Amino acid sequence: MKTPFEIINPAPLAAGRAPNSFCLVAEHLEDNKPPRALQAPNIIGIDLGIAGAVALLSAAGDLVEVADMPALRDGFGGRAAVNASLLAGLLARWHAREVVCEFVSARPKEGAVGAFSFGRSRGVIEGACAALGLPIRLLTPAAWKRAVGLPVGRDRAKDAARSEAIRRWPAHAGLFARVRDDGRAEAALIGLAGLKREGRNV
Repeated sequence: MKTPFEIINPAPLAAGRAPNSFCLVAEHLEDNKPPRALQAPNIIGIDLGIAGAVALLSAAGDLVEVADMPALRDGFGGRAAVNASLLAGLLARWHAREVVCEFVSARPKEGAVGAFSFGRSRGVIEGACAALGLPIRLLTPAAWKRAVGLPVGRDRAKDAARSEAIRRWPAHAGLFARVRDDGRAEAALIGLAGLKREGRNV
């Protein structure tokens, strides 16, 4: 079976030629000597948006690492945006087998700027995953919350996510201590929901 790292012929790279835009990513991965992504047991959960986060979980549901969404205020008018290069580098270093991301569509009464920002964030995530050969699975908020036992709805949803994350991973409670750490909690729980929907007892 071919892996994402076999798509590009290494010969042009050795000769100093770049046949396409994915060569820089492949060269970076080769430098880090990663394991084959399709054999990696870990899974990544992503809470979408510039205030979101990215979490790495083992196949047993252990929290391995969590990071705030890499975003820079370098957009038009100084607006924050997810940085594609930083996100791709993070995903590449973690060597997961799959990404589980929250599916968010346009919401009632949401402004055009907010809707565009969410759409751009999702595009950056899908593009980074495609460049790395990482399969991505999208779960609606209702689906992943039901999977991990959270109430569906927006009332106190952020605190509920932090509370559940602390309960499940008490050794990492400090990662979810601040109010703004709800993105970290949701990313970790989205990854956990992905494992549970595979039928894993986690």
